[in-house]
Amino acid sequence: MSLVSGPGRGGAKGEQLPEELQLHADKHVAYIQSLDTRKDELEYWLTEHLRLNGLYWGLTALHLLGAPDALPRSEVIDFVLSCMVESGGFGAAPGHDAHMLYTVSAVQILATLDAFEDLEARVPGGREKIGKFIANLQDPTTGTFFGDEWGESDTRFLYGAFNALSLLGLLHTVDVDKAVAHVQACANFDGGFGTSPGAESHSGQVFTCVGALAIAGRLDLVERDKLGAWLSERQLPNGGLNGRPEKLEDVCYSWWVMSAMAMIDRLHWIDGKKLADFILKCQDPELGGFADRPGDAVDVFHTVFALAGLSLVKHPGLQEVDPVYCMPKSVTQRVLKVQR
Repeated sequence: MSLVSGPGRGGAKGEQLPEELQLHADKHVAYIQSLDTRKDELEYWLTEHLRLNGLYWGLTALHLLGAPDALPRSEVIDFVLSCMVESGGFGAAPGHDAHMLYTVSAVQILATLDAFEDLEARVPGGREKIGKFIANLQDPTTGTFFGDEWGESDTRFLYGAFNALSLLGLLHTVDVDKAVAHVQACANFDGGFGTSPGAESHSGQVFTCVGALAIAGRLDLVERDKLGAWLSERQLPNGGLNGRPEKLEDVCYSWWVMSAMAMIDRLHWIDGKKLADFILKCQDPELGGFADRPGDAVDVFHTVFALAGLSLVKHPGLQEVDPVYCMPKSVTQRVLKVQR
């Protein structure tokens, strides 16, 4: 059964869109469902370090496609909790060390599946344990966050901490003001943000910094027109977006750029139709999934961010994505309403 109908399949007066500009939603659902069945392939084991992240990417993509039940809920929860370690953090797969990025993915999955009660039933006090793991990774001097006990830090981990803690209702357990001050220090003359103070502006880091400020309720600190101008210059003649000047387009920046544009109310500064056409040309219409650019191999990472980008430009047949969390907006509205 196709998950897309009406205007998502054709143009005006029933005119059929070219094959490459149709959203092959049913194929994308099947592609994501197939990902955990390839255990006889070397690539499956070479990407074990991305397993929990990959589950978040796939689950989010399915929800945006309107297929929330395409993966078995109980099995997903079982796997997520099998990745939890004694400290309260999560590793990429069972037996892996805990890290901020995997912990954030775990919290996002549990929130999407409305599974915080399942967490508490199996790990009493589980929410607080997760919150403590994250809070303990904040640098008391600078306010930023480390990725793990070994000490690497950048704004990805700060944003991830804010993301997960806000979903857990535990943002108050960290020094929000000091973290916000660190984000301010990462701002550049061009309006963008880098991984740390003085680092080059990059679209991915713009998302993490603007997203963190949005969660903290401090978007007033963003120079919206200056940042919007820098982000709008990321669109290339073929409609795709790049991460920084003089770089190639990549479908994942359909999310990193457009989410920030949405948060600062500048989405209309990007040609949404040209972007959507570029994204749709990156899909595999036969086997499903999206690639970084047309003709390349697909993967679940680019698939979720392609769909999220299409959602931001309101492409027919997709659920609305939350530009702050990269989760279905219906989920974040439910979860954050409960936290308040």
